[in-house]
Amino acid sequence: MPVAPISGGNGVPFLVSAGIVYEIIAAACSSPQTTEINADTRAETLMKWVHIGLVQSAGFVVVAALIDRQHAPAIVAGGGIAALLMYVSYAHAKEAGLESCEPGTET
Repeated sequence: MPVAPISGGNGVPFLVSAGIVYEIIAAACSSPQTTEINADTRAETLMKWVHIGLVQSAGFVVVAALIDRQHAPAIVAGGGIAALLMYVSYAHAKEAGLESCEPGTET
């Protein structure tokens, strides 16, 4: 029995674009949890790497959108939403950590 070809919708490009943003930022820095726990000693360094990860991610998303123009809106939307969510997560973690009285795990 022949297998039907997978339809070419925007869902896969959207998820791939979102996934690459999460992967690149994860590769560039610690988790939001680590950012919160160690904000007193590492907030600026951790956020620097979040920004570097966002720039790297944007580069990959732009290249992917240029290569696959048919799916460019989904690629850009996935990458943009993921970038926004990850940035908000790290910004919140930084603020929560700086406001916390709990000790970090690093000295």
